Amino acid sequence: MFQKLETPGQAAALFEGWEETMIWSCLSGTMGEIYGGGTSAVAVLGDFAFFAGEPSGELARLGAGRCHILVPQNDGWAGCIRQSCGEKVRPSTRYAIKKEPGVFDRAWLERAALPPPGHRLQAIDEGWFYRCRREGWSEDMTAQYRDWEQFSRQGLGVLVLRGEELVAGASSYSGWPGGIEVEIDTRPDCRRQGLATAAGAGLILACLDRGWYPSWDAQNKESLGLAEKLGYHFSHEYLVYLVEE
Repeated sequence: MFQKLETPGQAAALFEGWEETMIWSCLSGTMGEIYGGGTSAVAVLGDFAFFAGEPSGELARLGAGRCHILVPQNDGWAGCIRQSCGEKVRPSTRYAIKKEPGVFDRAWLERAALPPPGHRLQAIDEGWFYRCRREGWSEDMTAQYRDWEQFSRQGLGVLVLRGEELVAGASSYSGWPGGIEVEIDTRPDCRRQGLATAAGAGLILACLDRGWYPSWDAQNKESLGLAEKLGYHFSHEYLVYLVEE
């Protein structure tokens, strides 16, 4: 029977070498949770479950019951997830981005952070923190933080406004000691207008000013393309399993 670890850092050895900031968030106790015991563990944060150590069907089912995206550490875990969850899951590909703190061209980002005419950038303050949660397309920009106080300490975000209307933003999906995991969203009817580029550039600049690293992990090739435009470099593809709703 696996339980939530009250001291999540106890599982650090099982995740050693895995450069995923959401795991670092869980291990540090910043946010998220770690379940496990002995030689197996799963790090759970928001939509994501990261499985490490000895494959366990019990842990695979626990992760699938809590999260939408299941990330196996290796082939053994991938097989365990398929066997334990069956038709409840389907494979998908994500794109890992290299973590290179000194890679960003600040002058280029400052130009890219200028939104199209009629728009402006707005840092996420307490009011906008809660307003982001009102609509499905924008809720992930603040959803993993329990309240504004936590976000103000461990998060950061830049919105694109048209007047007082929220149309896009780049923010912290999660935070960890030293940085954030980037979340970028654009209102469906406002896509392909350069808004995500401006928001992303603005967020990276805000992170650089604070001495934080803005980690990026791409869900699809469109996200990968935007990351590369902003100065990141592709690392590798990796397998995840999506839990069918």
